[in-house]
Amino acid sequence: MSGGPAGPAVPGKGAPPSFFAAEDGFDQDPPIDLAPEDAVTFVAFWALVGIVFFQFFMRYVVNDSPPWTEEISRYVLVGVVFLGAARAVRRRTMIAVEFVHAYLAPRRSNAILAGCDLACAAFYGYGAWLGLRLVGVMQFQPMAVVDLPMSLVYGVVTAGFALMALRAGQSLWRRCRGLAG
Repeated sequence: MSGGPAGPAVPGKGAPPSFFAAEDGFDQDPPIDLAPEDAVTFVAFWALVGIVFFQFFMRYVVNDSPPWTEEISRYVLVGVVFLGAARAVRRRTMIAVEFVHAYLAPRRSNAILAGCDLACAAFYGYGAWLGLRLVGVMQFQPMAVVDLPMSLVYGVVTAGFALMALRAGQSLWRRCRGLAG
Protein backbone atom coordinates (compact mmCIF):
# COMPACT_ATOMS: atom_id res chain seq x y z
CA MET A 1 0.00 0.00 0.00
CA SER A 2 1.30 3.40 -0.85
CA GLY A 3 0.79 6.49 1.17
CA GLY A 4 -0.48 9.83 0.04
CA PRO A 5 0.37 13.35 1.15
CA ALA A 6 -1.00 12.62 4.62
CA GLY A 7 1.42 9.69 5.15
CA PRO A 8 1.34 5.92 4.72
CA ALA A 9 -1.97 4.09 4.34
CA VAL A 10 -3.26 2.38 7.48
CA PRO A 11 -3.89 -1.36 6.98
CA GLY A 12 -7.31 -2.52 8.13
CA LYS A 13 -8.82 0.92 8.57
CA GLY A 14 -12.20 0.51 10.22
CA ALA A 15 -11.23 -2.82 11.80
CA PRO A 16 -10.87 -3.23 15.57
CA PRO A 17 -7.90 -1.14 16.75
CA SER A 18 -5.44 -3.96 17.38
CA PHE A 19 -6.45 -6.17 14.43
CA PHE A 20 -3.14 -5.76 12.60
CA ALA A 21 -0.94 -4.92 15.58
CA ALA A 22 2.35 -6.80 15.80
CA GLU A 23 1.95 -7.31 19.55
CA ASP A 24 -1.07 -9.54 18.89
CA GLY A 25 1.24 -12.14 17.37
CA PHE A 26 -0.65 -12.03 14.05
CA ASP A 27 2.55 -12.46 12.08
CA GLN A 28 4.02 -15.17 14.32
CA ASP A 29 3.72 -18.92 13.91
CA PRO A 30 1.12 -20.50 16.19
CA PRO A 31 2.45 -22.69 19.00
CA ILE A 32 2.79 -26.38 18.26
CA ASP A 33 -0.38 -28.07 19.45
CA LEU A 34 -0.42 -31.84 18.94
CA ALA A 35 -2.93 -34.42 20.11
CA PRO A 36 -3.08 -38.21 19.61
CA GLU A 37 -5.48 -37.94 16.66
CA ASP A 38 -2.94 -35.77 14.85
CA ALA A 39 -0.51 -38.69 14.63
CA VAL A 40 -3.20 -40.93 13.14
CA THR A 41 -4.16 -38.22 10.65
CA PHE A 42 -0.51 -37.67 9.73
CA VAL A 43 0.04 -41.38 9.05
CA ALA A 44 -3.23 -41.62 7.09
CA PHE A 45 -2.28 -38.58 4.99
CA TRP A 46 1.10 -40.02 4.03
CA ALA A 47 -0.47 -43.41 3.37
CA LEU A 48 -2.86 -41.61 1.03
CA VAL A 49 0.07 -39.95 -0.73
CA GLY A 50 1.80 -43.32 -1.10
CA ILE A 51 -1.32 -45.04 -2.45
CA VAL A 52 -2.01 -42.25 -4.97
CA PHE A 53 1.64 -42.24 -6.10
CA PHE A 54 1.54 -46.03 -6.48
CA GLN A 55 -1.70 -45.73 -8.48
CA PHE A 56 -0.19 -43.03 -10.72
CA PHE A 57 3.00 -45.04 -11.26
CA MET A 58 1.14 -48.25 -12.06
CA ARG A 59 -1.36 -46.54 -14.38
CA TYR A 60 0.95 -44.29 -16.39
CA VAL A 61 4.34 -46.01 -16.20
CA VAL A 62 3.53 -49.72 -16.02
CA ASN A 63 0.13 -49.34 -17.74
CA ASP A 64 -1.50 -51.81 -15.33
CA SER A 65 -3.38 -50.09 -12.49
CA PRO A 66 -4.55 -52.31 -9.63
CA PRO A 67 -8.28 -51.82 -8.98
CA TRP A 68 -8.01 -51.48 -5.20
CA THR A 69 -5.94 -48.28 -5.20
CA GLU A 70 -8.76 -45.95 -6.21
CA GLU A 71 -11.22 -47.34 -3.68
CA ILE A 72 -8.77 -47.44 -0.78
CA SER A 73 -7.43 -43.94 -1.53
CA ARG A 74 -11.01 -42.63 -1.48
CA TYR A 75 -11.67 -44.17 1.93
CA VAL A 76 -8.34 -43.03 3.37
CA LEU A 77 -9.15 -39.50 2.16
CA VAL A 78 -12.46 -39.68 4.04
CA GLY A 79 -10.50 -40.61 7.18
CA VAL A 80 -8.05 -37.75 6.71
CA VAL A 81 -10.92 -35.28 6.28
CA PHE A 82 -12.87 -36.30 9.37
CA LEU A 83 -9.86 -36.76 11.65
CA GLY A 84 -8.38 -33.50 10.36
CA ALA A 85 -11.68 -31.78 11.12
CA ALA A 86 -11.24 -32.84 14.76
CA ARG A 87 -7.90 -31.00 14.76
CA ALA A 88 -9.55 -27.92 13.28
CA VAL A 89 -12.25 -27.97 15.97
CA ARG A 90 -9.63 -28.37 18.70
CA ARG A 91 -7.58 -25.44 17.40
CA ARG A 92 -10.73 -23.36 16.71
CA THR A 93 -9.77 -22.92 13.07
CA MET A 94 -13.05 -23.97 11.49
CA ILE A 95 -14.59 -21.51 9.07
CA ALA A 96 -16.71 -18.98 10.96
CA VAL A 97 -18.20 -15.54 10.52
CA GLU A 98 -16.44 -13.39 13.07
CA PHE A 99 -17.96 -10.02 12.33
CA VAL A 100 -20.55 -9.53 15.05
CA HIS A 101 -18.73 -10.77 18.12
CA ALA A 102 -15.56 -8.85 17.28
CA TYR A 103 -17.36 -5.58 18.03
CA LEU A 104 -19.06 -6.73 21.24
CA ALA A 105 -17.80 -6.55 24.79
CA PRO A 106 -15.54 -9.52 25.61
CA ARG A 107 -18.04 -11.10 28.01
CA ARG A 108 -20.91 -10.95 25.47
CA SER A 109 -18.65 -12.15 22.69
CA ASN A 110 -17.58 -15.09 24.85
CA ALA A 111 -21.25 -15.91 25.59
CA ILE A 112 -22.11 -15.94 21.88
CA LEU A 113 -19.11 -18.14 21.12
CA ALA A 114 -20.09 -20.49 23.96
CA GLY A 115 -23.52 -20.84 22.34
CA CYS A 116 -21.84 -21.62 19.03
CA ASP A 117 -19.65 -24.23 20.74
CA LEU A 118 -22.76 -25.79 22.28
CA ALA A 119 -24.55 -25.94 18.91
CA CYS A 120 -21.45 -27.42 17.24
CA ALA A 121 -20.95 -30.01 20.00
CA ALA A 122 -24.60 -31.04 19.68
CA PHE A 123 -24.32 -31.33 15.89
CA TYR A 124 -21.10 -33.37 16.08
CA GLY A 125 -22.58 -35.57 18.79
CA TYR A 126 -25.63 -36.21 16.62
CA GLY A 127 -23.33 -37.09 13.72
CA ALA A 128 -21.45 -39.55 15.95
CA TRP A 129 -24.73 -41.11 17.09
CA LEU A 130 -25.91 -41.52 13.49
CA GLY A 131 -22.51 -42.94 12.59
CA LEU A 132 -22.77 -45.53 15.35
CA ARG A 133 -26.10 -46.63 13.97
CA LEU A 134 -24.63 -46.92 10.46
CA VAL A 135 -21.63 -48.92 11.67
CA GLY A 136 -23.99 -51.60 12.94
CA VAL A 137 -26.02 -51.66 9.74
CA MET A 138 -23.01 -51.69 7.40
CA GLN A 139 -20.97 -54.39 9.13
CA PHE A 140 -22.08 -57.01 6.58
CA GLN A 141 -21.85 -54.73 3.51
CA PRO A 142 -18.50 -55.32 1.75
CA MET A 143 -16.55 -52.69 -0.13
CA ALA A 144 -16.81 -52.80 -3.92
CA VAL A 145 -13.32 -54.17 -4.69
CA VAL A 146 -11.66 -54.98 -1.37
CA ASP A 147 -13.23 -57.68 0.78
CA LEU A 148 -13.56 -55.53 3.90
CA PRO A 149 -16.77 -54.32 5.56
CA MET A 150 -17.97 -50.78 4.87
CA SER A 151 -18.42 -50.39 8.63
CA LEU A 152 -14.67 -49.64 8.80
CA VAL A 153 -15.17 -46.47 6.78
CA TYR A 154 -18.24 -45.47 8.80
CA GLY A 155 -16.30 -46.24 11.98
CA VAL A 156 -13.62 -43.72 11.03
CA VAL A 157 -16.29 -41.11 10.21
CA THR A 158 -17.95 -41.84 13.56
CA ALA A 159 -14.62 -41.50 15.37
CA GLY A 160 -14.06 -38.16 13.64
CA PHE A 161 -17.49 -36.89 14.69
CA ALA A 162 -16.95 -38.14 18.25
CA LEU A 163 -13.57 -36.38 18.44
CA MET A 164 -15.11 -33.20 17.05
CA ALA A 165 -17.87 -33.39 19.68
CA LEU A 166 -15.28 -33.94 22.41
CA ARG A 167 -13.14 -31.02 21.24
CA ALA A 168 -16.15 -28.71 20.88
CA GLY A 169 -17.23 -29.73 24.39
CA GLN A 170 -13.76 -28.90 25.70
CA SER A 171 -13.93 -25.51 23.99
CA LEU A 172 -17.36 -24.91 25.51
CA TRP A 173 -16.03 -25.84 28.96
CA ARG A 174 -13.12 -23.40 28.63
CA ARG A 175 -15.42 -20.60 27.45
CA CYS A 176 -17.92 -21.21 30.28
CA ARG A 177 -15.11 -21.11 32.83
CA GLY A 178 -14.08 -17.79 31.29
CA LEU A 179 -17.64 -16.49 31.65
CA ALA A 180 -17.83 -17.50 35.31
CA GLY A 181 -14.47 -15.91 36.18
